[in-house]
Amino acid sequence: MFKTPFKNEVVEIRGQKIGLGQNKLIKIPVDRLPTGTLIEIPVYVFNGKKAGPTVLLQGGLHGDEVNSIELIRRMLIDKNYKIQQGCVIVVPLLNVFGFLNLSRNMHGKDVNRSFPGSKKGSLASRFAYYLMKELVVNVDFAIDFHTGGAQRNNYPQIRYTDQDKKAIALAELFNAPFQFASKLIPKSFRNECFKNEIPVLVFEGGESLRLDELSIKEGINGTLRVLKHFNMISNTVKIEKQNTNIVIIKRQWIRAKSSGLFSLKVKNGSKVIKNQVLGHIMDTYGETQLEVKAPYNGYIIAANNFPIVNMGDALFHLGKI
Repeated sequence: MFKTPFKNEVVEIRGQKIGLGQNKLIKIPVDRLPTGTLIEIPVYVFNGKKAGPTVLLQGGLHGDEVNSIELIRRMLIDKNYKIQQGCVIVVPLLNVFGFLNLSRNMHGKDVNRSFPGSKKGSLASRFAYYLMKELVVNVDFAIDFHTGGAQRNNYPQIRYTDQDKKAIALAELFNAPFQFASKLIPKSFRNECFKNEIPVLVFEGGESLRLDELSIKEGINGTLRVLKHFNMISNTVKIEKQNTNIVIIKRQWIRAKSSGLFSLKVKNGSKVIKNQVLGHIMDTYGETQLEVKAPYNGYIIAANNFPIVNMGDALFHLGKI
């Protein structure tokens, strides 16, 4: 999969060198609050005794996607980063400002639309800049953890760049319930890494501002499968088997054709058939009830959990194999 030699003999971040067999917590200063309080990005580095791949595991690029933060936190608490070979760089929470404000953005700007960033730009741009210049420069590949947003719950899934063969191979190792290629978004983290020939997996699971146990479990297990494949962790680490790994070839958002109260009739992640009723949209006076039907056979890979919808709102993300 990777023909070039791995880089982790010595990892250097912010002028600090972490040698083989060393672990270290590094805090990268980025800005100060108006009160003078220093804002830093906490970065854990776990460098194994033997050379191997250097992997970036990143949560909280969007501050309200708490599921991604909790997933990485549990791996830290459970000592899953006992790295024997290679190096794991862990960023549990990148967007501190968004996290504190329960917001996706940082001072009104989306960090994931701010790459490659600028040392003298907006706060979001500076975070993007330091992420690329201080961390990504060290890595062979990355896993970026996310959730759905705006009341949309993503069933555990892996997204990757279709032109990136290494990312496709990594997705197969991760073995999430669903996986599919998605287009590169200008100024996104994955787009910038692709330009620098660094494969990135984007794990999506759950929704913003809520914890989802299934997504946390799938995210942890998938990450451990990847680490185990490269002999980075012990073979004795137990990983739950994934019975299904479905590759989606076509996707479509099913949107509300009217406003009203929305009720789901199918479970997220379930298989559906063409013309199956997926939910209903009802007016508040009980006079109308509109059926929401599947346009083709497929799988529900995301669902809107919010009961109040407007015309055009996304209700279901339907994937076809």
